[in-house]
Amino acid sequence: MSSRVVLAIDPGRQKCGVAVCAPGRVLARTVVATEHLADLVREWSGRFGVTEVVIGDRTGAAVVARMVAGILTVPQRLVDEAGTTLRARFRYFAEHPPRGWRRLIPRGLQIPPRAYDDYVAVLLAEAALAQDAPPGAHGNG
Repeated sequence: MSSRVVLAIDPGRQKCGVAVCAPGRVLARTVVATEHLADLVREWSGRFGVTEVVIGDRTGAAVVARMVAGILTVPQRLVDEAGTTLRARFRYFAEHPPRGWRRLIPRGLQIPPRAYDDYVAVLLAEAALAQDAPPGAHGNG
């Protein structure tokens, strides 16, 4: 269904990665201080017409899930984020290849020069979109 728009959040104590994705497209992504997450969720849900929310199930997940539930009425669910940090790092470097002498260092040994939690959120959103139906459609949301 092409009208699906997923807001994904990689929660954390200090900062959260946030992304909005539709099938085949990243509409927006950023890293935001956790204290400003509610404002961003409100803004992006209105701007992009969010139809569902996925939240990584690790640090800060319960707090973020309660906050989102108080703001949005769309279906939301916690999702397993195991392995996404490493995959996000590789994705970051695929989009921002190291330059100069850094290109000689294996990417697996490098750390991006900025927070890349937004790439984790993109991976969470893309995984949700790869599923056949939004949460709750089959009664197992």
